Amino acid sequence: MRKLSVVLVAAMLLTAGNIFANDSKKEVKPSKTLSAQISQLLKINSFGATYDGAQAQVLFTLNNDKEIVVLSVDTDEERLKSFITAKLNYKEVVLDNFEAGKNYTVSVRIDA
Repeated sequence: MRKLSVVLVAAMLLTAGNIFANDSKKEVKPSKTLSAQISQLLKINSFGATYDGAQAQVLFTLNNDKEIVVLSVDTDEERLKSFITAKLNYKEVVLDNFEAGKNYTVSVRIDA
């Protein structure tokens, strides 16, 4: 009987050790949540079929107020460039951990 209780205590200690060793807080990459938020900001547009498949590379940073500051939009379509800049510039994003001044790049593609 004594051996059984020792085995049970050892099993409980090992189980508790494994539970506390696992990090329950999964770190979310800011770039993933930024992409989702940018997608939502650009979702409503009136480009139609003429701009279907148009692409752009957007370089931006975040300021201290967690606002997007568009640095450049690399695309051949001037209307798309204006649209992206107007929709994203100085829009606040929701992030827990972020670095003010860090540059981010996101690809944008218009689907009709």
